[in-house]
Order: sequence, then C-alpha cells, then structure tokens
Amino acid sequence: MNKVILMGRLVRDPEMRSTASNVSVCSFTVAVDRRFKSENQPSADFIPVIAWRQTAEFVNKYFKKGSKIALTGSIQTRSWDDKDGNRRYATEVIADEVEFCESKKSDSQGSGNGMEFMTPPPAAPADSMSAGPAEGFYALDDESDIPF
Repeated sequence: MNKVILMGRLVRDPEMRSTASNVSVCSFTVAVDRRFKSENQPSADFIPVIAWRQTAEFVNKYFKKGSKIALTGSIQTRSWDDKDGNRRYATEVIADEVEFCESKKSDSQGSGNGMEFMTPPPAAPADSMSAGPAEGFYALDDESDIPF
C-alpha cells in the first residue's frame, strides 16, 4: 500500500503550469515538522508535492507561502537524463486530496487567500427536539407507510 498523509506549511507559493494537452499541474513544497528533534539536525523535512487537474487549481487559488495544508496522496519516484547526460532521480508526493488546516482568522500571517469561514449555528437544545415535528417532516401513523 502506498499512502501518504502530510500536514505542514507551504515553503513558497505554488507553481502552476499546464501540460501540452492543457492539463493543470501544480508543484509546491511542504515543510513538515519532525516529531523528535535531535541536536544539530533539521527540525523539519521539506517534501515536494505535485497536484493535478482540479486539485492543482484549488491549491493554486487558495494556498500561498506559509499556508498550513493537510494532504493525502502517494509517493512516486521518477528519473530522467539531464542536459549533461547524467541520470537524475526525484521522489515526490502526488496529492489526491488537499484540505485547509486553519481558518483565515487563525492564520497568523494573514494569508489573504480570500476564503471566508462561517461558524455553524449553535445546536438546538435536546428538549426542543421533542416539541413537535421538524419543518419538512411529519409523523407516520403506521410503519407500513415507509417506502422501503
């Protein structure tokens, strides 16, 4: 099984481009804090990520340098020959799903991504549920009225 789950911050703004067949592809790097920090060692890993199609467009539109992001995907390796004929290798995460990790209000850097987050209305008290039928619902006299 090849499944990756990451949460971190974008190191720089995402880079959007299109393939020859006009498919959107977005590249970005996520700084992921290490769980345990050793002395004289880095405290984060910098993971290259590639997103395709609608996911690429979503990342490019709503995320920027410093934005906190959560994603799931898979690890992919690839190789190519550079202009000098040397064999090069890359290991990247191919993002399948991407999610926000913080609201605009809690973004200490003021991401300015234009997203508005609404707080859901408070839940109704439990005793108000028994007051009567809810709007759009009605009581059944006989369970034989149920269509399944």
